[in-house]
Amino acid sequence: MASQVASPSASLHTTSSSTTLSTPALSPSSPVQLSPDDVELLAKLEEQNRLLEIDSKSLRSVNGSRRNSGSSLVSSSSASSNLSHHQEEDSWLLWGRIVNEWEEAYKKKEKQIKELVRKGIPHHFRAIVWQLLCNAQNMPIKEQYSELLKMTSPCEKLIRRDIARTYPEHDFFKEKDSLGQEVLFNVMKAYSLVDREVGYCQGSAFIVGLLLMQMPEEEAFCVFVKLMQDYRLRELFKPSMAELGLCMYQFECMIQEQLPELYVHFQAQSFHTSMYASSWFLTIFLTSFPLPVATRIFDIFMSEGLEIVFRAGLAVLQMNQAELMQLDMEGMLQHFQKVIPHQFDGGPEKLIQVAYQVKYNAKKMKKLEKEYTTIKTKEMEEQVEIKRLRTENRLLKQRIETLRSINVVPAILKSLYYNWRKNWFKQDSKKPNLTVL
Repeated sequence: MASQVASPSASLHTTSSSTTLSTPALSPSSPVQLSPDDVELLAKLEEQNRLLEIDSKSLRSVNGSRRNSGSSLVSSSSASSNLSHHQEEDSWLLWGRIVNEWEEAYKKKEKQIKELVRKGIPHHFRAIVWQLLCNAQNMPIKEQYSELLKMTSPCEKLIRRDIARTYPEHDFFKEKDSLGQEVLFNVMKAYSLVDREVGYCQGSAFIVGLLLMQMPEEEAFCVFVKLMQDYRLRELFKPSMAELGLCMYQFECMIQEQLPELYVHFQAQSFHTSMYASSWFLTIFLTSFPLPVATRIFDIFMSEGLEIVFRAGLAVLQMNQAELMQLDMEGMLQHFQKVIPHQFDGGPEKLIQVAYQVKYNAKKMKKLEKEYTTIKTKEMEEQVEIKRLRTENRLLKQRIETLRSINVVPAILKSLYYNWRKNWFKQDSKKPNLTVL
């Protein structure tokens, strides 16, 4: 996974007002050869980007001038608007071409598509691109969806209880018994019948809710099944939540490596990653950040998996390290719940840029996984031994109580006395007269 991630400088080339395609896709050293149409389209975007930079420089010079700059500002704003409009049109053309030729395009230009996903998927393409990224189109289980809705799930009461808590401020879900709540219930119920082991787990409804904002319920159901099966989410939502524990362990080790001072501060305050980061992994930030920011992160999650959660989480801590170092546990909890989400209102680009400046080592993550497995195995062995010792202790206590209840001590003493008397008379023929106790 790490080998497929491009450098931040190549993947996140931005201007003051918009994000454009970068020149590494045209580099001669790139192993992928673009078609003439793609080269022409990328060249047009670069030219527009150059013009926008020139326009922004002229705008700064006008702002610094003492002359009346009202007309210049109007013309500059108009030029920027026109350029943004052209860039949006070109982006639509590029994504339209990618979608229409997906299998060939993704096979030959996987790296370039990932770069485009990091810059943001256009809203009108998001539903189909998400399905293509997780290979959820034409799934056989889609034909079973209507039949699943006719069945009864043991999780229905739990699902009904939590629906009102899912995106309570979003127009599609906030009204009781609305269409949004009904289709959300349908998808969650259908999955609980497909995967009896997981059933329903609180938090998963936020992921399904986001999918329903983009696509019909049948397609959302298929995508959710793919996410649970192929993106490790099913392991996160299992009753044991062992995979979530692994993610917490890996994330804490990454904090220790990347932000050692903050890690020491967290340890001193007994502030553990599970207190703030568990929802990051379970809902892919959907309950932690504003919806526009979380949706952009979810774009990358669909393309690259849970790696983006580690990256974005470390980016959040890195950008807030100075503030967090001054707070105690209660202050840090309030900071995560109130302050941090509002820092990214409408601006996911900054978070994503910092996220891809964070070091990420896939080999080290594998090593941490082995370490965690060893630790959990040892803990399980210790738990088994503790259980065995407790069982032995309980049996000994029961034995002692039994012996006390039958008053066995006097009986043993009496038996010993009679055995001694019998042996003594055998040894001495005089047999003296003894008083029997």
